[in-house]
Amino acid sequence: MKNTNEHEKYFLTCERDWVYFTLTFVAGFWGAYTYLLRGNIFCNAQTGNVVLMGLALGTGDWKLGLYYLIPISAYIMGSFVSELLPNPIKHHLYIRWDTLLILIEMLAVLFLGFLPESAPVQIAQVGINFIASMQYNTFRQAEGIPVATTFATNHIRQIGVGMAKELRHRRSEDKSHRPKLIKHTQMLFFFSMGAIVGALFGNIMLGKAIWLTIIPLGVVFVTLLHADLTTEKSMVEKKPSGH
Repeated sequence: MKNTNEHEKYFLTCERDWVYFTLTFVAGFWGAYTYLLRGNIFCNAQTGNVVLMGLALGTGDWKLGLYYLIPISAYIMGSFVSELLPNPIKHHLYIRWDTLLILIEMLAVLFLGFLPESAPVQIAQVGINFIASMQYNTFRQAEGIPVATTFATNHIRQIGVGMAKELRHRRSEDKSHRPKLIKHTQMLFFFSMGAIVGALFGNIMLGKAIWLTIIPLGVVFVTLLHADLTTEKSMVEKKPSGH
């Protein structure tokens, strides 16, 4: 008898494609927000901060160079916290860490929206560094395919890889690469759309524009909470793919 286990695999709600598309849209919005309104810095990843730190130290600007240890440390702490908390959370609160994280992100966004335009940009930068790191470390696979929700570099690379495989297998019946190619293309699209919407409303609403991301985050939170308390209550010990 044909084995259909692979086709019957159940993905948790926190692993569903639409959740990842929503989160990467939000991350694209945050990227536009921090660049346009909070110091011309991309806080969703740390490559830029490491390069800027190296440039500052290499030119003798020790004060500026050492400053970059703050956002880098915030990113490290985000990964540290999100790695330690999942098991205690689900054992004591009966919900998944993934669900609680979305609530934390909503509260952080609410706080950041109250910051006046004159507030030190470092507050928003460190805040986004921290929650983006936790999101990146928590949401790892969309329905079995490894993806990143907070930056676009890997999606761009994987699209190139997928195109090469498409060319290589153009006369073959093997199209196993296509789901991955399509997924990364979709992730890049939603990240880009988030950046476009973030730029549009950032120019109109300034710092309060970040409050708009509470809407998609709220939809994800309510959906995950409902799953934790009802349809997936008996699967609280099941780990999402990639963990």
